[in-house]
Amino acid sequence: MSAAIETRGVTKRYRGFVAVNGLDLAIEQGTVFGLLGPNGSGKTTTILMLMGLTEVTSGSVRVLGLDPVREPLEVKRMVGYLPDSVGFYEDMTARENLRYSGKLAGVSNLENRIDAVLTRVRLSEAADKPAGAFSRGMRQRLGLAEVLLKEPRIAILDEPTSGLDPQSTQEFLDMIRGLKADGLTILLSSHLLEQVQAVCDRVGLFYRGRMVLEGAVDELARRVLGGGYRITVEAAGAKADALRAIAGVNRVQGSETVFHLSAERDVRADVAPAVERAGGTLLGLSMQTPSLNDVYNEYFREMRHAA
Repeated sequence: MSAAIETRGVTKRYRGFVAVNGLDLAIEQGTVFGLLGPNGSGKTTTILMLMGLTEVTSGSVRVLGLDPVREPLEVKRMVGYLPDSVGFYEDMTARENLRYSGKLAGVSNLENRIDAVLTRVRLSEAADKPAGAFSRGMRQRLGLAEVLLKEPRIAILDEPTSGLDPQSTQEFLDMIRGLKADGLTILLSSHLLEQVQAVCDRVGLFYRGRMVLEGAVDELARRVLGGGYRITVEAAGAKADALRAIAGVNRVQGSETVFHLSAERDVRADVAPAVERAGGTLLGLSMQTPSLNDVYNEYFREMRHAA
């Protein structure tokens, strides 16, 4: 599958400050990719370069095979962008705002497209209400409708769920899943790790202008946590060495009665015999799916210890 977005050695400097440093990235068509990292880590600058809104200092960017700086109009026709704070004409209705945007973008069959996207984002009943009366969640959905109006091949979403309540957040994540099912390539920038994990196929973690981790969550769990399986063992009289000797176990943390295992496979069936051989008694056993929070926290813990 060819890359919808590709960067090679991309660097962006602002008066000596390096905002993005040597970025190599390939996002396959039809996938959801999450850009993670704290504020100021380089996520927004990367998006601006992909949109052709700022030039790269060095390296190359290709969006659907096009150079965003040299071919900005072609890229903008195929890429929809939803910033973290969407601006609309407050005294105009949702339908009127979309009609204005659609005419500027040269959208054909405009009225039918407006009806379709309003239905898609569940705003049909509010279509003729002024945007100034919309909640933040409704404004974000209207922003997504504006992105979809021109039927893009790529959607770039910058902190789309920031400030939303739990119900609005879940609705928005469901919409992202629907867009992926339709074949759109989605670049999602966020610092909300659980939400990113819920919808993304692959993720990249930015830190101080560099992408320090990139891959699927289970891949990152194996690299950072020592395994894709996280198993908690409660046992009386057990020894960490007995658990560490189980084939596939890469790491054992804890002591006395509670142990946390990182493993390359599901080793739960091997835990009880290992505990019994060591003269212990198994009290409890559970397995947790590795999370981006686990990966993120462990990665930076190791960085602090290495410093």
